[in-house]
Amino acid sequence: MTAVSNTDGAAVTLQGCTGASSQKWEFSGGNVKVFGNKCLDVTGGASADGTKLQIWTCSSGNGNVNQQWSYGIWDNHLSWKGPNNKCVDLSAGSTADGNRIQIWSCSGTPNQTWNTGYMYNALPQTSQDEQFGTNNCGTNSDQNSKCQTAWINSAEDFCVWAPPTVGKIGDTERYEVSWCTKSGRGTRVIPDGTLKGVHFVKTPDYVQITGKGDFTKINIPAGDAGGELDNRGADGRGNPIGGLLFGDSFGFGQQYHEWTNFISDTEFCIRACRGPDATKLCNHIYDEMGCYWNMPANYDEGTFENCDGDDAQPMGVYGTSTFHQGVAPTPPPHPAPASSNCKPLPTVSASPARKRRSNGELEKKFVPKFPQHTAAPYAPHSSY
Repeated sequence: MTAVSNTDGAAVTLQGCTGASSQKWEFSGGNVKVFGNKCLDVTGGASADGTKLQIWTCSSGNGNVNQQWSYGIWDNHLSWKGPNNKCVDLSAGSTADGNRIQIWSCSGTPNQTWNTGYMYNALPQTSQDEQFGTNNCGTNSDQNSKCQTAWINSAEDFCVWAPPTVGKIGDTERYEVSWCTKSGRGTRVIPDGTLKGVHFVKTPDYVQITGKGDFTKINIPAGDAGGELDNRGADGRGNPIGGLLFGDSFGFGQQYHEWTNFISDTEFCIRACRGPDATKLCNHIYDEMGCYWNMPANYDEGTFENCDGDDAQPMGVYGTSTFHQGVAPTPPPHPAPASSNCKPLPTVSASPARKRRSNGELEKKFVPKFPQHTAAPYAPHSSY
C-alpha cells in the first residue's frame, strides 16, 4: 500500500515496493500510520462496498472509527472496526500500479490478504515482543551471534534455525538463531564438515533444501529427533519468536512470509513459499511428522546439488480429504515431485556472502514438536 502524498485526503494505492516513506506503515493502537501522523482512513466513514481508502491526520485518543483497524495474524486480513464486516481489499484484484485500495465485505479471498513486512536492508532491532535475539544483524559473523534473520538462495547459500546453546529443539524452539553457510550477514556460520548432503530445488511456488549432516556441531544434542520451526508458532510470533527469512530466488531480497524448517541431529529440511498457495505448500500443522512426510525429496548423503523442480502436493491433502495429525491411520507421504536441470557441487562449505548494491524492497508476516521419521521416498529426477 502506498500513500500518494503526505496530505489529508491523499489516495491509497497499490505500487511496486521501493522502500519509500509513503510505503512504511506502522500499527499503533488500532491505527495504521504513515508519515508519522497520518492514518489509514475510510473516506467519509462510508461502509458501502467499494469505498476507497485515503489518509487523514490521526485523531487524538483513537476515537475515530474511520481510522480503526484490526490485523489477523492467522489469515492476514486487515479488517475495519466500523459496521458491516469490511476488509481492506484490492479493487478487482488488479496488481497494476495505481490501483486504488478499497473496503469490501470480508470474504477471505486473495484480494484481502495483506502481508506486513520489512526490507532486508532496513530491519528493526526486533520484530516481535519477547524476542531472544535481533533482526538487524549487521555484517560481522560471530559464533555467539543472536541473529534471527535467515536467507535461502541455493545449496551453497542458505541458513537453518538451531539452538544458541546446546539444547533440544523442542526445548529451544522459541529462541533458535540463524546458522548460515555464508559469512558476512551477522549470523553464526555452519562449521565446515557439518553438511553431509544438500539438495536445493526451486519450483514455481517455493524453494526447498533437504539433506543430512552432523548437527551436533550447531548445538543439537546427539539423539535429538528434533522439531519444527516456522513463521507462526503457537501464538503467531513464530518459532523462533521474531525469526525472519529472505531470499533472491523470486526477486531481489524478498521476504518469505510462509516457511517451515525441520531439523534433528542428523537431517534437515526447509521450504519457503510464495503466492496464493503459500500457506498450503508451507503448512505448519504437521509438526510431529518430520522431514520425509512433510517434504518428500532427495536426502542422500554425499550429493550436493541445485535443481529445478515441480511443486509438491500440499502436505496432508489427499484429493478432497485432509489428514489431521494424530488421527489413525496415518497416510503415507506424497511421492517426491520430479526435479530437473540439476547442477552438482563438490561440497558446501563456509564462504563470504556476495555484497548487495541495491535498495530492493520487502514486506513482513508472521506448531512445533518432535518429528517422527518415515521411510525416505524415492525422488525421481528427469535429468541431471
